[in-house]
Amino acid sequence: MIVTIVGTGLIGGSLAISLRSKGVATHIIGVDQNEDNLKKAQELNIIDEGASLEAAMQRSKVVILAIPVDGLLKVLPSILDNAGPQQVIMDVGSTKEKILALVAGHPHRGRFVAAHPMAGTEYSGPEAAIPNLFTNKTMVLCDVKNSDEDAVEIVEDMIDKLQMRLVYMNAEEHDLHTAYVSHISHITSFALALTVLQKEKEHGRIFELASGGFESTVRLAKSSPDMWVPIFKHNRHNVLDVLDEHIHQLQQMKDLLENEDYDAFYKLIQKSNKIRKILK
Repeated sequence: MIVTIVGTGLIGGSLAISLRSKGVATHIIGVDQNEDNLKKAQELNIIDEGASLEAAMQRSKVVILAIPVDGLLKVLPSILDNAGPQQVIMDVGSTKEKILALVAGHPHRGRFVAAHPMAGTEYSGPEAAIPNLFTNKTMVLCDVKNSDEDAVEIVEDMIDKLQMRLVYMNAEEHDLHTAYVSHISHITSFALALTVLQKEKEHGRIFELASGGFESTVRLAKSSPDMWVPIFKHNRHNVLDVLDEHIHQLQQMKDLLENEDYDAFYKLIQKSNKIRKILK
């Protein structure tokens, strides 16, 4: 099967590596506005060739869109305009409501399968692509009732061969829950990095004293703003909702410290430990 990957960075590149190694794709075409990324992806043998989107679509069974959400909103309608009756168009974007609303009435809507792999790292670009990034991770498929049955089956088979868990949600549900478990983690990490950079003027001391706990908490702050600003923008209402609660919890801890109420602080941390039962 010939697969086109639009966007040859971390997610797109890692998908290309996995689809080839699992025998899903016999030939992978890369499409990228960034010529340096396209060249690097070829040099690293992540893709077999680079091409224009138009040329790639004429030859591909599956077209995977692995670009930031802003880019998806711009190109998806025209891609569906040119989608063939047996072709599958799949995105891997981190928000879904606006994307699916945009193409809701499109005559080729059935050829589109909205997906989101719950996987990634803090790095970007083709050099960041790694094998097995998706193994044992979760893939969310959204609003599959509006996709053609054969298109969904092709994507489900691909996900199965990637050894991923499969979850089905509607777009609204997806955007709400990803704000709670993914987007808040990133925005908190960005804020923590800014806090430390502002308060700790001696950068050498950060390097010398940073422990594993700090590194694991702040590592997401290395993530690309090109990817994350569009996510925050298009999931703004859910991110603001979870931010309000996060700020409330921080204020509660601050108040307890100011009042030296360490018994209450102990109980609060004890309450947070319940997350162990969920994340073992």
